Amino acid sequence: MLKIISASDPRALGRLLAADPADDTALVKRVAAIVADVRRGGDRALVAYARRFDKLPASGPAGAVEMPRAEIEAGARRVSRPVGAAIKRAARVIARIARTQVPKGTRSTSWPGVVVEQRVIPLARVGCYVPGGRYPLPSSLLMTAIPARVAGVGEVIACCPRPEPAVLAAALEAGVSRLYRIGGAHAVAAMAYGTASVPRVDKIVGPGNAWVAAAKALVARDCGIDFFAGPSEIVIVSDTGRADWIAADLVAQAEHDPQARAVLITSSKRLANAVRSAALAQAASNPTAQASLSKRGGIIVTRNVAQSIEIATEMAPEHLVVDTAAIAARIPTAGATFVGPWSAQAAGDYATGSNHVLPTSGAARFRGGLSAADFVRVSSVQTLSRAGLHRLAPTAIALADAEGLAAHAASIRMRVAP
Repeated sequence: MLKIISASDPRALGRLLAADPADDTALVKRVAAIVADVRRGGDRALVAYARRFDKLPASGPAGAVEMPRAEIEAGARRVSRPVGAAIKRAARVIARIARTQVPKGTRSTSWPGVVVEQRVIPLARVGCYVPGGRYPLPSSLLMTAIPARVAGVGEVIACCPRPEPAVLAAALEAGVSRLYRIGGAHAVAAMAYGTASVPRVDKIVGPGNAWVAAAKALVARDCGIDFFAGPSEIVIVSDTGRADWIAADLVAQAEHDPQARAVLITSSKRLANAVRSAALAQAASNPTAQASLSKRGGIIVTRNVAQSIEIATEMAPEHLVVDTAAIAARIPTAGATFVGPWSAQAAGDYATGSNHVLPTSGAARFRGGLSAADFVRVSSVQTLSRAGLHRLAPTAIALADAEGLAAHAASIRMRVAP
């Protein structure tokens, strides 16, 4: 478990740094069938799948897909006082950071008489997916619904197959409009295409298992999604950190999922051995973490810090932990970066205010994590006066002629002809 490999061993390094396991073709086919069935059959298909996979009660209208408000409130009251207080505190800091992320409308003059506005328009309706597997995840609901509300989204719905009291309390705190006790590919399909019970949304956000990820990829041509999310991952670049703290971060990430990736990159053989010993001890009673560290965990021993930085940059991890700000500045490809020994990555999962819905599988090369900006459309509005069109006409006509688009040029020429 938790192999130590040398950066000079290209075969071992390649195995550790390989992309996520290839798509399960059989799973993708099954997901596609579910999505198509819900798209065609609406509530009939949705309820059938929810009863099969989500243990949805058979009674009530549409199989009790939607939780009544009174039931949500009653469930939320079962949350302990400390957890309820923690949800409220986390919600406040998430909202505080989200408010800094909403794009601003602008109004500019490109030519005299030519005004270009940037209008920021919130999405009308957003769907938040909240996993209901091994553990209840109220934090995922807070991280998705609160930025949507801050951005001005009119209606925020959430789907969770088995919403525990903490999730229900988070739904109330985050201002969720409607909550559905459904999950998996059928929940994604219902939000993407709409049914009699579940309204169609403009965008689906939030983490999920392989079924959810495959469904989001399938519906992305018809409905916005945040991004395709694979198994969670952490990369730690350290030569001077505390071995037990580093091991704790690796084990914490590994307990998410047997396919989670947890990697330490260091030029210190002493630290590599100490972290491995500490991680083995800390994961001894955590079967999920053990499986993850065995399958996708590893410690890479490099020649020097420069090589450590090079490998981490190439990996473009979801979570990056480094010793110093100087090293962080040299690794721009990370979903979220944690600097220094006190910046525990798990703190970002709950309480720093930064969003924990992050790109995985190298996608941090081209995008960051979820933010309030993901819940708005930026649209341009252009207003030209007669004088303004005359001023820009030579430029536009010359470019249209160069492209061979005669009708484009003509539409301007006829307006500016003497």
